[in-house]
Amino acid sequence: MKIVLLEGLGVSDEVIERHAAKLKEMGHSFFTCEKDPAPQAQLVNSRDADVIMLANMPLDVSVIREAKALKLIDVAFTGVDHIPVEEAQKKGITVVNASGYATEAVAELCVSFMIQLLRKVDQTQLRCRKGGTKDGLIGHLLYGKTVGIIGAGAIGRRTAELCRAFGCTVIAYNRSRIPEDIGMEQVAMEELLGRSDIISVHCPLTAETNGMIGREELKLLKKQAILINTARGAVVDSRALAQALEKGEIAGAACDVFENEPPLLSDHPLLHSPNTIVTPHIAFASVESLEQRAEIAFDNLYSWLEAGQENQAVSQS
Repeated sequence: MKIVLLEGLGVSDEVIERHAAKLKEMGHSFFTCEKDPAPQAQLVNSRDADVIMLANMPLDVSVIREAKALKLIDVAFTGVDHIPVEEAQKKGITVVNASGYATEAVAELCVSFMIQLLRKVDQTQLRCRKGGTKDGLIGHLLYGKTVGIIGAGAIGRRTAELCRAFGCTVIAYNRSRIPEDIGMEQVAMEELLGRSDIISVHCPLTAETNGMIGREELKLLKKQAILINTARGAVVDSRALAQALEKGEIAGAACDVFENEPPLLSDHPLLHSPNTIVTPHIAFASVESLEQRAEIAFDNLYSWLEAGQENQAVSQS
């Protein structure tokens, strides 16, 4: 089998070399490429590959259509909305993902965002740098707040656990029934938006969730509410969110994800809205998480190779 890694995985060369050596011992060839999102470059690098591996670089559909030997797309990422999955399935190409590696990293950053917004960390540190004080910028505790979790998968559940440790009440919206022992009260979306002091988005991007939180949904939020999005940018209407922040209709927001991967255009509305934390998709990215992600991705590859290339379903959480 020819296995091609289309982009770096954010781990040391030693990790990649160790797996390359193991694959060679198994009788396979392994090649690494510099990340190049251009469709033609992807096609050239993938043309005669049996397996391609990549992280969150969008895979052009031309690779699926023209890489005749392709049998497996091994995605070192939780979401697969950047992969033409339906096209791959039509051609019998297996798609596997690396679920679970970022649960702790994302949940921790969500709680950090909550505290930073509630305690007005950004505004007060700017004041401090300019020789000012905290006057007029006294914030709020996370303790005692009602946190609404949209999407009760692994990351949503872990975020809820951390919030409960801070003394929060947690409610959740989820398409399927949430087990009672999870410790989250399951409510309808409208109730969650209206009751929550903090809303944290953890659902995947699908046809149903695209634009799920727009102008009308934001009107249901409390004026003192804050919204955290570490899921997928397109779940939340960025322009509507920026307008709500500018009008003071909600108190703040933190967005780690956007409609497209950063770098963002300078006129993106959330780059200029008040009381907004923006980060360039860092929630999943810790040293520990990236190392775990690489191990999961290669374990998926070994399982597929050792199973005789049996078709495997995409797994997400």
